[in-house]
Amino acid sequence: MGWSPIEKSFKNWLVKPNLQDYEEARRTFSWSTIDDELKGTLAGLNIADIALARHAKSDRADQTALRFLAKDWSIKDFTYRELNAQTNRFANVLKTLGVAKGDSVFVLAGRIPALYIAALGTLKNGSVFCPLFSAFGPEPIYQRMNRGDATVLVTTAALYQQKVAALRDRLPKLQHILLADIEDHLEAGIWSLPKLMQAAADDCAIAPTQPEEMALLHFTSGTTGMPKGAIHVHKAVYAHYMTAKYVLDLHPDDIFWCTADPGWVTGTSYGIIAPLTHGVTSIIDEAEFDADRWYRILETQKVTVWYTAPTAIRRLMRLDIDLKTQYDLSHLRLVHSVGEPLNPEAVVWGQEKLGLPIHDNWWQTETGGIMIANYATMPIRPGSMGRPIPGVEAAIVRRHEDGTIEQITQPGMDGDLALKPDFPSIFRGYLHDEERYRKCFVGDWYITGDLAMRDQDGYFWFVGREDDIIKTSGHMVGPFEVESALMEHPAVAEAGVIGKPNPMIGELVKAFVALKPGQEPSEALKLELLGFARQKLGAAVAPKELEFQESLPKTRSGKIMRRLLKARELGLPEGDLSTLETG
Repeated sequence: MGWSPIEKSFKNWLVKPNLQDYEEARRTFSWSTIDDELKGTLAGLNIADIALARHAKSDRADQTALRFLAKDWSIKDFTYRELNAQTNRFANVLKTLGVAKGDSVFVLAGRIPALYIAALGTLKNGSVFCPLFSAFGPEPIYQRMNRGDATVLVTTAALYQQKVAALRDRLPKLQHILLADIEDHLEAGIWSLPKLMQAAADDCAIAPTQPEEMALLHFTSGTTGMPKGAIHVHKAVYAHYMTAKYVLDLHPDDIFWCTADPGWVTGTSYGIIAPLTHGVTSIIDEAEFDADRWYRILETQKVTVWYTAPTAIRRLMRLDIDLKTQYDLSHLRLVHSVGEPLNPEAVVWGQEKLGLPIHDNWWQTETGGIMIANYATMPIRPGSMGRPIPGVEAAIVRRHEDGTIEQITQPGMDGDLALKPDFPSIFRGYLHDEERYRKCFVGDWYITGDLAMRDQDGYFWFVGREDDIIKTSGHMVGPFEVESALMEHPAVAEAGVIGKPNPMIGELVKAFVALKPGQEPSEALKLELLGFARQKLGAAVAPKELEFQESLPKTRSGKIMRRLLKARELGLPEGDLSTLETG
């Protein structure tokens, strides 16, 4: 908390922020006000109706909803009217195949139009949408599809042959494979999606789903143990809409780009649903990360609000690019980050290089939407998660052995980050694992599994995952604090920190460091970094060992895999690597 706050003024902004008085918003907010704002076309509640159908019947009908940028830079646009018609067709395809309300429809694909059309069409049918990350190997795909009772899979011919064909005998509930890139049916059960879509009508009656009916099934990344299928209901759309309004500050004329893949919850909640609820234009890039490409997208598409991940930001920070002379990013007015805590220097880098601080926010697969955030009109304290959204109560708590729970009100004290589970997007269960679900709740609180502290002004600060905390010489050390300190050194691009068993002190703190281009590993630099961290953190917290690596293992959703660093250090089984970022 040693970084100076970044003050902001919005009085002369051309676009006035939706949330201007945070304290007043928290005092007066009620989820019923969101209900009043989100009047769809149905008597019940359906995410696809709120996100799409109501706009297709309004003056937003001819507004571009989704703009797809192919790898070759070709562009395909869908207006709200066109997207509504295409998703109607997909819903009718499901009806024709006998796919019922509540059946699970999985999608395994890159960021192509068929993925987004299938997601919304599935919801229109009253079925359950479950995305799969296209880089998964066969076993992670099997685990999720088997656990999720997959009835339908939408994918491409190549992905089917490479990853799914050999699994068919192990997935008896899987009835239909819809291939998005073939023109003719292969056999009964393996269908050409374009051919089925061409034969389907472009109007349909949206299934009359109710607020508490299951809509989305999101699997956690599986970095520890078996992946868990978090159940989300149609009412979660209230939180998607509200957080896009108050946190992402979306306005009707915005061009919005969420870089997350829909295989992860961010890419569904904020890459598909949330921006559509506001009737804005979303940019979707088929290609993988490339710094020049990303800056060109921000420039040429005139992106106004950008939602990305710490991994991407750190990659951009490693490059010596003069953004102010090489690209015109003048349209960009707000940048947000999610995936893992954003190191303070990344926030400041945004201010210096983009002219905009990067706003960190915190949430989980289980919460379905943003819970704690930095807002457009509030000072940013670099390294802080921010403050809870209106309508959500967050606290630092301590659990006792007798099962009771105590709320910690004293500022600066570490404890479990907990939420009152009375907001619309809280998960309603882990599919087929009720016992695991119940263990997440103690008394009136949902225990997130993250450790945090709150300062005297109500800002929350991430300390670490409960199972990442390092116990050394009687001290509890959060890896994020050590990583952030190391990243303040000008030679360091990324840092990952683990606890290494030590018979004398319990665990010693070990750091793994990736250097910026032009920096070479050496014994002298290692000693310099250890001394730098010791000066910043003190002897009790600073790393005792440091190892250079060309790059650190990360999940595709941007989280440094400390679990994998520790397994490799100790020679333990590496476990599920399906979420490991490659290339």
